[in-house]
Order: sequence, then C-alpha cells, then structure tokens
Amino acid sequence: MAKGYNRGGFGMGGGGMNMNMMKQVQKMQADMAKMQEELAAKVYTAAAGGGVVSAQVNGQREVVSVTIDPEAVDPEDVEMLQDMVVAAVNEALRAADSDAASSMKNITGGLGLGF
Repeated sequence: MAKGYNRGGFGMGGGGMNMNMMKQVQKMQADMAKMQEELAAKVYTAAAGGGVVSAQVNGQREVVSVTIDPEAVDPEDVEMLQDMVVAAVNEALRAADSDAASSMKNITGGLGLGF
C-alpha cells in the first residue's frame, strides 16, 4: 500500500464529513423529487400573433392545448397560422424550461451541476 493512501475525507477515515455530505445529497434528492412533482403539475401558457393563437404546455413538456381565434383562420394563408402555432408552443416550452432551470438552481444552490 502506498504512503498516504486512503487519507483525507473520502475514504473510511473521514466518516463525519461523509455522513454530512450524504445527508445533504439525500436532502437535495428529496427536494428535486418534490420540485419535479410541482413542475409536472404546472401549466405554462404563451400566445402568438397578438394573442390569436395560444398554447399551453405542462411541466413534463407536453402540449396540453392549442387555442386559435377563428379570425386567425385564413384559408389563403394557412402557413402564417402554422407559424403562429409553432411560435406559441415554443414560447410555452421555453417558459417551462426556464422555470425548471430556476427551480433547479434554487435547490442546488448554483453548484453548476448541469441541470
């Protein structure tokens, strides 16, 4: 065995620090599970085209609904309506992602864990 092997806080010799670290990790895991449940229950709404098209997504990134004002339906310009639907859905997804990232940052304390 090499000199100095297993010294410091990560081997069996630094039990106090490991227990504290484990408790912090367990709390963070519990907080993350709770946050995921809360986010899944949220609904994010965004609109496009001055509000004639709106989309709702949930925290699981599923489209819940799309609402289109009948005035937005122009048979001569279906492409614009399609673009507005895509824009509204994408904006609602960005809102869900932003909320999830903010919640994760609060839990991890800004540790930069890549969430």
